[in-house]
Amino acid sequence: MGTVCRVVHLNCEVIDTQYRVLAQISKTLLGEDETASDKARVHIPMTGWPTDQVYQELKNQLEAMGGVLIIVLDEIDKLVKKSGDETLYNLSRINSDLKKSKVSMIGISNDLSFKDFLDPRVLSSLSEEELVFPPYNALQLCDILQQRAEMAFLDGVLDEGVIPLCAALAAQEHGDARRALDLLRVSGEIADRDESDRVSERHVKGAQAKIEADSMIECIATLPTQSKVVLYAMLLLDQMGQTIFTSGEVSRIYKEIAPAMELDVLTHRRITDLISELNMLGVINTRVVSRGRYGRTKEMWFDTNIHKIWDVITADPRLSTQGLAERDVQWCRSLFR
Repeated sequence: MGTVCRVVHLNCEVIDTQYRVLAQISKTLLGEDETASDKARVHIPMTGWPTDQVYQELKNQLEAMGGVLIIVLDEIDKLVKKSGDETLYNLSRINSDLKKSKVSMIGISNDLSFKDFLDPRVLSSLSEEELVFPPYNALQLCDILQQRAEMAFLDGVLDEGVIPLCAALAAQEHGDARRALDLLRVSGEIADRDESDRVSERHVKGAQAKIEADSMIECIATLPTQSKVVLYAMLLLDQMGQTIFTSGEVSRIYKEIAPAMELDVLTHRRITDLISELNMLGVINTRVVSRGRYGRTKEMWFDTNIHKIWDVITADPRLSTQGLAERDVQWCRSLFR
């Protein structure tokens, strides 16, 4: 008979302290092993014991059960940043206290630099082997989508190019399987709303636009107030019919609006910095143009649905006050007469 191998998977985004990690490992082991002896069946409470007692009870369970335990610590960087590296230190040295059982660890993280937070003694004890998984390519994403599509869609409802297009779009950005799955799911939802018999590439394009728009709206809703005021100034200029406007024009309107909201008035340089941040987030597009002897200036314009942006901005209580409501398009035009 071969060696018994058990696997315990922990999400360190949720289980982020040494006590909870050890207690959860114990709880999982007891739930899996129906033949454990009474000695091994000491239930560790999720709080209340000294950590060294929890550690000792876990060792007793491992010895009583025997075999090999593989502990998978998902989002391991969250554990290290929240409660330090003591958990890894103790688990990496637990084998020296075991005779009938062995422990191995797998840590999963998107943060390649989290090991910088580890003490050299911990790194030495881990004796880790690092495996870096590259982003999925289009072919791999196609395989994933094909498998999910067989479960989610009826036979024959997907046009031939739908899955390759979803995979290609996701692979071009960051090779994220979740992104590819979202594209496929939203494509199906759009086709369903259109009462279409099939999901086509047109629906995928619509799904891409919807996902990007939803991300944009969420991003705008969480902007700081000063950034929202700068964006509000741009929206007023756009409503005046100026599809392209300059940083000077935005700054002029901003400096009239900020005092009405009892905000500190930012300098032109700081306003330009906020404009650059909005450009980086994809809310606006910008370019630097030369005005000859008048120097260089930054021009900007919207490339998205400004009606949704307007709804999000004006939903902010501070941007829907009576004083600000008076600063509308007509007021804005009066500044440039």
